[in-house]
Amino acid sequence: MQKNQNISLDIGVTGENGSGKSTFINAFRGLNDGDDGAACTGCKETTETADPYLHPRDPNVTFWDFPGIGSDENRAAGYTKKVNLDKCDFFIIISANRFTENDVRLAKEIKKMKKKFYFVRSKIDSDLYNEKKKLKTSFNREETLTAIRNICIEGLQDAGFESPQVFLVSSFNIQEYDFPLLQETLERELPEHKRNALLMTTPITSLEIIVKKKNAFKSQIKYCAAASAAGAAVPVPGLSTAVDVGILIAAVTQYVHGFGLDTPTMKRLAVRTGVSYDDLHGVIVSPLAAAEITTELILKVLATLSGTAFLMAAEEGSRFIPFIGIPVAAALSSFTTSRVLNYILNMLAEDAQRVFTKAFSQ
Repeated sequence: MQKNQNISLDIGVTGENGSGKSTFINAFRGLNDGDDGAACTGCKETTETADPYLHPRDPNVTFWDFPGIGSDENRAAGYTKKVNLDKCDFFIIISANRFTENDVRLAKEIKKMKKKFYFVRSKIDSDLYNEKKKLKTSFNREETLTAIRNICIEGLQDAGFESPQVFLVSSFNIQEYDFPLLQETLERELPEHKRNALLMTTPITSLEIIVKKKNAFKSQIKYCAAASAAGAAVPVPGLSTAVDVGILIAAVTQYVHGFGLDTPTMKRLAVRTGVSYDDLHGVIVSPLAAAEITTELILKVLATLSGTAFLMAAEEGSRFIPFIGIPVAAALSSFTTSRVLNYILNMLAEDAQRVFTKAFSQ
């Protein structure tokens, strides 16, 4: 588990000044513009270096805000060496209009490095608003989106890209347009050992993301169960329970943060969606969501689970059985930890689904 948590992921985000890079970086990290730790929006680029922004829940995931290749301070010549593009696993190339010659040049340099890049057309919500205001009753949302996409694709094809894919996104409405498709594409095309880092930190933009996170967490339960068994194998009274509680605190904390059920994330969701925090909190069932995960809280939850007290007592009692006592205690401890974590994981996943539905069904 520790090995998986320590895998680094570096994401490069580049584009012309004013393309919406910073807002995109904030949205992908689950932050609103102006939050503590958010990338500065509307700031003039003054350096030739990339600014790193760590994910608030996982410092091993870093978004690099690269200065625009065509800005006054950064001419295209020598750009890739100046900003050290090589440190990134993949790149997001953002434009708020047509992709420029400089965007194309940068994409070709990234391709030479044998790294992935993705074209993102930003500020789609503004385009639709302006088009609707201009056309009034003749406005057609899907036709407008198709026209914007085709303009971008045709421009890239003219520049030599055979079958370019362009993702239309709004960083203020990440559950809409192509943001979920972008998430799915990134996850699919990343190396396997990097996928989990992306999935665990990606914002929840659909119910499907919740299911994927749940499955990823579920795949780690066997390691928690093995650690629990190892703790039970040590013949020290009370040690197994202390180890198990520590394992549960660490795992449940990951679940709560991964599902976006911690208080800071839910408050940011309330601001972004206009649904009050109290309304979002009101659909939560589990006492573990929007709460500090402490020993006392874990023990309180364990006390409510049918059969858990009996299993824990049986584990402690089995230690006194000659020869087979320790193996039996280890097996019982492993089973109990797995059972409890599966129960809590299901409960928190259901809460995440309720919160998402409440936030985006308005």
